[in-house]
Amino acid sequence: METPETAAASPVITLSESAVKEVKRLINVQGLTEGGLRLGVKGGGCSGLSYTINFDEKIGQYDSVYDIEGVKVIIDAKSAIYLQGTQLDFQKDLMGGQFKFVNPNANKTCGCGESFSA
Repeated sequence: METPETAAASPVITLSESAVKEVKRLINVQGLTEGGLRLGVKGGGCSGLSYTINFDEKIGQYDSVYDIEGVKVIIDAKSAIYLQGTQLDFQKDLMGGQFKFVNPNANKTCGCGESFSA
């Protein structure tokens, strides 16, 4: 059985260069020293499932932890099924910026890009 410290070498998700840069900036701004970036999926949203993204200091028994270019990424076992092969990107525009999930498993996405169905 895998433990958070011995998660598989190949990550479930990848981060674009701009996403890594933004996550590191946010970690620095918030002064976080423990935990990492938790990515997940939960029921809800206009297409059935929605993405979750936040910082978390707790690593659970069923979490996998990946080091992606110096960013600790935490994904629970249920979310990993839906996030396999996904890339997290960060896009800047005149209004600011936002993280975007590019998920090859999504059969249908909503207009805002925050929910999907698999």
